[in-house]
Amino acid sequence: MNYIGNITKMNAEIVNGLVDYNLPIGNKLIHMNPLIGKTLTLNFDKTINCIHCNAQTEKSYKSGYCKSCSETLAQCDTCKTKPETCAFSQGNCRDESWGLANCFDSHLVYLSFTGSAKVGITRHSSDLVSSRWLDQGATSALPFLMVNNRLLSGLVETIIKQHISDGTNWRKMLAHVDDNLTMRKTADSIKILIADEINALQEEHGLLAVQWIDNSITQHIHYPVNENGYPLKVKSINLDKEPQFTGKLQGIKGQYLIFDNDMVINMRKYTGYNLNISYI
Repeated sequence: MNYIGNITKMNAEIVNGLVDYNLPIGNKLIHMNPLIGKTLTLNFDKTINCIHCNAQTEKSYKSGYCKSCSETLAQCDTCKTKPETCAFSQGNCRDESWGLANCFDSHLVYLSFTGSAKVGITRHSSDLVSSRWLDQGATSALPFLMVNNRLLSGLVETIIKQHISDGTNWRKMLAHVDDNLTMRKTADSIKILIADEINALQEEHGLLAVQWIDNSITQHIHYPVNENGYPLKVKSINLDKEPQFTGKLQGIKGQYLIFDNDMVINMRKYTGYNLNISYI
């Protein structure tokens, strides 16, 4: 069986207590979980298309865009990765419709474990498990504060990351590291450290604008990885340098496929790439 087309990042959801993955390719989806244990071949034909305008581009910018779109689209602005710079509330968003859909919603500030403890933000939804946690390969996550817009989420995250990282070390995330942290104890410790700064934000923006979540439950997340499937020494596959790869799929975590011989590939990195994926 083989599939051909431009890919985007894998869709992930919890099904029967396990993260379930589907990879969009062309106009189809590849259900990835059943392929664990099979031999996959990935071929890159050197074609990359912008995920917004579909123009062919020699290089992918900002996770799948052509150079023009990466410089002109609101969703490619710096505030996408640095929400504390969000200018929507000042009327300076370059795409008001995008800002209304993304910046003026309530957000969660959370703590998670991705090989080590980190802080992050995600838009609030009714789902118990955020897709962002799945994309990052978190094995546990705890909602920590609720804020009423994206700007405030960035300001709160900036305060917290003085005490805990806001980044994921992907090599640690892919290693089989036992999650022995008690997220609630970590949250309680950080709450003491940042209480004065959070109080200052509440005084400026209102008590309801930044709210502690004291009764949240730590969510534990399980990924489809074979026993002994985690890499001992991670080796990254680079399709730009070697456009063909064949290996036995051992598991999936975050946006990474894990193969035998400790080989891994970050599928999100190749958003917009035209691939031929086959398996036996």
